[in-house]
Amino acid sequence: MEETFQSHKIFSYFSFLFHFSSLFFPSSSYTLPDLYFINCGSSSNPIVTGRTFTGDENPAGKFVLSSGGSKPVQNLSSSAISLYQSARIFRKSSWYEFNVDQTGPYVVRFHFYPFSSLGNLSYARFSVSASGFSRLSNFTAEKYNLVGNFPLIQEFLFNVASGKLRIEFVPFKDHYFAFVNAIEVFLAPPDFIPDFAPHVTSEGNDEDYNGVLDGPLHVIHRINVGGPNIMPNNDSLLRYWIPDDNYLFIKNSARNSEVYGGKPNYQAPGATEFDAPDFVYRTAKEMNIDNNSGSGSLSNFNISWRFDVKKGADHLVRVHFCDIVSRTTNEFLRFNLYIYSEFSLEIYPFGVISQPAAPFYRDFVVSADDSGFMNISVGPKRRLRDQMAFLNGVEIMELIRDHIGSASSGNSDSKRKHLLVIIGCVVGGVILALVIVIVFVLGLKRRKSKPVEDFDFPLAPVQGGSSYSRTTVRTASGSPLADLHLGLKVPFSEILYATKRFNAKLMIGEGGFGKVYKGMLKNGTKVAVKRSEPGHGQGLPEFQTEIMVLSKIRHHHLVSLIGYCDERDEMILVYEFMEKGTLRDHLYFSQGESRESISRSELSWDERLRICIGAAKGIHYLHTGSTGTIIHRDIKSTNILLDEHFVAKVADFGLSRSGLFEETHVSTDVKGSFGYLDPEYFKCLQLTQKSDVYSFGVVLLEVLCARPVIDHLLPREQVNLADWGVSCQRKGELEKIIDHLLVGRINPNSLRKFGETVEKCLQENGADRPNMVDVLWDLEYCLQLQNTVVPREPYEDSTTDVAWGLPMPVVRRLPSDSVDIGEDELRNDSYSFSDVSQVNAGEVFSQLNLDEAR
Repeated sequence: MEETFQSHKIFSYFSFLFHFSSLFFPSSSYTLPDLYFINCGSSSNPIVTGRTFTGDENPAGKFVLSSGGSKPVQNLSSSAISLYQSARIFRKSSWYEFNVDQTGPYVVRFHFYPFSSLGNLSYARFSVSASGFSRLSNFTAEKYNLVGNFPLIQEFLFNVASGKLRIEFVPFKDHYFAFVNAIEVFLAPPDFIPDFAPHVTSEGNDEDYNGVLDGPLHVIHRINVGGPNIMPNNDSLLRYWIPDDNYLFIKNSARNSEVYGGKPNYQAPGATEFDAPDFVYRTAKEMNIDNNSGSGSLSNFNISWRFDVKKGADHLVRVHFCDIVSRTTNEFLRFNLYIYSEFSLEIYPFGVISQPAAPFYRDFVVSADDSGFMNISVGPKRRLRDQMAFLNGVEIMELIRDHIGSASSGNSDSKRKHLLVIIGCVVGGVILALVIVIVFVLGLKRRKSKPVEDFDFPLAPVQGGSSYSRTTVRTASGSPLADLHLGLKVPFSEILYATKRFNAKLMIGEGGFGKVYKGMLKNGTKVAVKRSEPGHGQGLPEFQTEIMVLSKIRHHHLVSLIGYCDERDEMILVYEFMEKGTLRDHLYFSQGESRESISRSELSWDERLRICIGAAKGIHYLHTGSTGTIIHRDIKSTNILLDEHFVAKVADFGLSRSGLFEETHVSTDVKGSFGYLDPEYFKCLQLTQKSDVYSFGVVLLEVLCARPVIDHLLPREQVNLADWGVSCQRKGELEKIIDHLLVGRINPNSLRKFGETVEKCLQENGADRPNMVDVLWDLEYCLQLQNTVVPREPYEDSTTDVAWGLPMPVVRRLPSDSVDIGEDELRNDSYSFSDVSQVNAGEVFSQLNLDEAR
């Protein structure tokens, strides 16, 4: 991510000082150079990982530090190791300049270790550039919590021409400063990074990507799959590798392979000792076929890892393989590598090198989508004798392409190039503006040509509408679909009236389907109007599903569909208006660019329980109503809406599946929202009612803790709320993570029962989870425990379901046939609806299409 420094790069150099393994240098034409290793802000020359770091107070002619604008600062703490006992502060733009006598790719690393002697760290905000490219932008120590015993290492690789290499540190503003503790600059091995690689997008494979080395590469992830931390003194290029466990999506889908006892069999055309250290190739993750979790043999699934990356950016992805899992010959071992859900590549180790334990790797340039995540998986090929897949290592590097045209590049005509870039951007901007104006005018004419009734026409019967209907034209597969004939069609003219021609001031949200507007019908009923973007054709299956599902059901805790419009290019849904918005609106919000979650709820624990109970009733009705089983598939806090009295209603049925499969399951592509997704559904592609139960369990934790289900600003073990919450519950520490606004306000017995309910909902195996009716009983009991003192005996524990002794309100079921909406059926209350998903796009799997063995 642009300014996100991943926590996996934060590590302590204290630990590797205690590793005395000798540094391994293979016999090769390449030898790790002695230049340049710099100890900033000091005259001492400490030896770290076999390299002498030269103090920049006495460079001895090895490099040049700009005069003025900087000063050395000493760390007053004696506990820091020598490399971090000093730093250099820059009060104005300053630079280091190096003599480069060889052209080629260089490794450049910056070490940052904030300590109190630096001063007020809130004023440490700066950028770093080199060779005309921005390396770090608006770096701040406070923002990335770099205070304590853990330095941050930022690594880049880029081509450098022989001559002068200048690295410049630029404070953000006059009262800010920059700093650095150590710098490494050295030539990388020949052909270390390719200039072209297969191009992969979230839609699949594209043409090869050329020009990988046209700009810097920023190392984002370096993962030792199946093994422990690898310290720099055990890597020929002084790299640091971390374990993969925190990135593994389904933890019991894989197991660590036995550590290979010999030396990897390096040979062409495979990897060399410099591509990754022995320790990467001697360990691996393999399929956990003999699973002991009680779910039986798992031979038809993938091992999936999920890495956070910069949205929309290109990344060089290097995946490392070394077959240490085959016990005999690997001639018959073939498996698939997946990137996102559409791209797959067969991996055949024997076809690369026929020798055992022979390392090799594959490079790809992957264009990240807007989710902020990258999915990498390995899985078996069906119908093969050897059902096995493995992975040894992963590296992800962002391709930086924001050339700043700085004079610091050392190029004499850089200013002229900068000016040309600016002129080009201006001319291009003018041309783009003219094109946009032309397109807008043509679009306006096209809109005006539609024969739409006048805006002020009286409200027509709901059966009215145009003779042209999207639902009669095509389905998602292009085949015709008979008109839904649900008696809910609303003319487009009425939609225009209700929304004042889609007045921007009435827009209350925007989601994947389209924009949402607040409106009012002629009879005074407030409505929420969800309009798909005209003409793009997306969302038709979800549009049809929503209509079919909501037209057949009515329940006090399900949002009501008032009508729909499918004239011409329009796909519009009209709902009751829910006055208080989404449940998430009342739990927390994200603060500024940092996306730090802040609790904002004024809801008492009693009110939160009532909301959860209402939502549970809605889901229970979906699962057991007279229309047959309906599985929602996207239960989350933004799909639970609240009316003016805070009555909860479940919304958004575009991903739901219906049918009579209570006793079994339905196989389907994975859809849902990351963080709420049932791991068993993701792993086995088998959708059941228990998938909704898992998602609802995550919502229960969200209500209790008032924090996002995925929060990358937290320590790694706390990132995923479901994992963190279950861990705390099992340790008996659930009260430590509740919303601070609830501290001291929850009856301990109510909290205990609530925690037990959550734990049951979040069981990894669906068969171990309760049905929604059981969850509903438990929540009702939690509410009674909150409001009354219930004596408990010492023998009562989490297995005692006292809730069965409580009276349960009858859930009224309405007829499943479509119902014409009359004025007498409309509620007199005010409603609210919001389609704004406050889940970061990185948290969503909206269209995962899992291929073979997924």
